[in-house]
Amino acid sequence: MNDGPRVAVIGLDCGAPKLLFEDLADEVPNLRKIFANGMYGDLASITPPITVPAWACGMTGMTPGQLGIYGFRNRKDTSYEGLQVATSLSVKEPAVWDMLGATGKRSLLIGVPPGFPPPKEFPGWRVACFLTPPSADRYAFPAELETEIEEELGENEYIFDIPNFRQQGPDFVMDQIFKMTERRFQVARRLIKTKPWDFFMMVEMGLDRLHHCFWQFYDPRHPLYEPGNKYETSFHDYYRFLDQQIGTLLEVLPEDVITIAMSDHGARPMMGGLCFNDWLIQEGYLVLKEPVREITPIAKADIDWNRTVAWGDGGYYGRCFLNIKGREPKGIVEPAQYETLRNEMITKLEALPGPDGVPMGTKVHKPQDVYPEVRGVAPDLIVYFGDLDWRSVGAVGNPSIFTFENDTGTDGANHDRTAFFSMVNLPGQQMGRVDGMNLVDVGPSILSLYDIEAPAGAAGRSFLQ
Repeated sequence: MNDGPRVAVIGLDCGAPKLLFEDLADEVPNLRKIFANGMYGDLASITPPITVPAWACGMTGMTPGQLGIYGFRNRKDTSYEGLQVATSLSVKEPAVWDMLGATGKRSLLIGVPPGFPPPKEFPGWRVACFLTPPSADRYAFPAELETEIEEELGENEYIFDIPNFRQQGPDFVMDQIFKMTERRFQVARRLIKTKPWDFFMMVEMGLDRLHHCFWQFYDPRHPLYEPGNKYETSFHDYYRFLDQQIGTLLEVLPEDVITIAMSDHGARPMMGGLCFNDWLIQEGYLVLKEPVREITPIAKADIDWNRTVAWGDGGYYGRCFLNIKGREPKGIVEPAQYETLRNEMITKLEALPGPDGVPMGTKVHKPQDVYPEVRGVAPDLIVYFGDLDWRSVGAVGNPSIFTFENDTGTDGANHDRTAFFSMVNLPGQQMGRVDGMNLVDVGPSILSLYDIEAPAGAAGRSFLQ
């Protein structure tokens, strides 16, 4: 038995509180036991509520601005060279496991984003996350851990993620979601028993993939929902299966472990897509050298930078970048006009009507208003089309600024700003439903259980003190 407390975090990417606490509560009896015997409640996610920065912010106590990570993909510099995917190397601030390691405590991490590439040094054991490409030579630290995983499952049987899940079709994706979850929990159960860890954390991606690929089959509010469809019970089936896997994990955790179940962001039905760059062209902010003849990714469009004021990118939220003189190579916006232009665009975007002529309820954020620091190359505006009911489509050449076809493949759900948090087994802890919890407070809260202060500069504070 290790000295001091031990904490186990079961991370469910995209776990939405309303589904877990209310709509599908009957399918998750093991999670309900955690809620009933401990504390639980909504967890305010970050702005924007995106997987990679969200888990990193949660475990460092930092905001996206402090980490300089604003999404799955980020501008690497102020050139026009597009976006690069954030990786484990993108996180420069200490996370929970780094702070624990400095005191000699060891962590066991499985699938915690961003967890690829695996570290060269680590205080414990770490299996990489959903970012791991099929061609990866290494996916765990230490290397011997890969041998142990393959002994458990067989060679190449561990599933990090479902490649191109939006293009694979529902039958294939459903099969892979169940296999991915089952195998990750199988590995977790084995390593929990064989490693002398002080802190355990795993993140399961199954809920996120289920929500994106099957929400339109489950939710009557979704515009593509058809009663009696083949996949109508998919949510019920998977939630029940996932909860069973959580139950088997709880059985192998030591009785005195403080157990946390949580998510990084929520989910909501996606009503459609707003073709952000086509709107910018329509409003005169973005100019192409030649009109495109077909739907074209913005990265392949021939942009006339000498006449372009702004361009956007796709994703669950809209990223708007301004072409600033002295910042971008061919910038044309005078720095003195920066705030005036941003305010003008916010006014237009927030008044933008939907296909029915009624304002969509779009919300626009300036990074400087939502983060205490803004590092890296942040979007100049963060846009929630329809307050996240609609996603941002980056491609140009669409027949309308509204589309019900996703340019990256089938997707029935968008991310939502509210995640969930629950905890059980801490003596004297608060019980029942708790309000006011924030994702950036989770890492500092976990560290407080070990009597360790949050990293210097962390925006988060323990909500357990």
